[in-house]
Amino acid sequence: MSRIDQKPAGGSKEDDEDVRLMCLVGTGDTQAFEELIERHQSLVAGTVARMLGSNSEVEDIAQQVFIRVWKSARRYTPRAKFTTWLLKITRNLVFNELRRTRRRTHVPIQTESEGEEIPLKDETSPMPDASLLENELQEAIEKAITELPERQRMALVLRRYEELNYEQIAEILDLSVPAVKSILFRARTELRARLNKYLNT
Repeated sequence: MSRIDQKPAGGSKEDDEDVRLMCLVGTGDTQAFEELIERHQSLVAGTVARMLGSNSEVEDIAQQVFIRVWKSARRYTPRAKFTTWLLKITRNLVFNELRRTRRRTHVPIQTESEGEEIPLKDETSPMPDASLLENELQEAIEKAITELPERQRMALVLRRYEELNYEQIAEILDLSVPAVKSILFRARTELRARLNKYLNT
């Protein structure tokens, strides 16, 4: 049985294509590798950036992720979605970098001003200094997320920005689904507590 025959049933067309490309990469096909990078570089780079912040290490870590993909291609077996496997590699490298730089000053991470968990402003009641307040809130959100424990931060990034389901996040973080829900609940509770003065204005 080939590796592609071992793939779980019910995969999407996108995942089928990822697996096909990975099998080609395993034979040393550099064109397939380049295509795989093009398909997923925004996912990897975006996740790394939101975990580590806008610093010089983001591009390096993202490149290391794909170097690992290349080196692992011959041993790759499609037991799960390709993106799940890819994000596991990303998780490992990001966590290693976070631990290596834990004693350094945190750099605010890239985040977005949209999301159901944290409303940023009341559009119906604009204030004269609304822009300043929004900037202040944005900085507070960034700082609060960087201060979350690494697994809470990763779970929040995967859920909020990559819109993964609980099962996918559980597999990436090697946790149970209830544990993921608990981590996300704690992360959101912590963020709300830290941003309380902004959300109640």
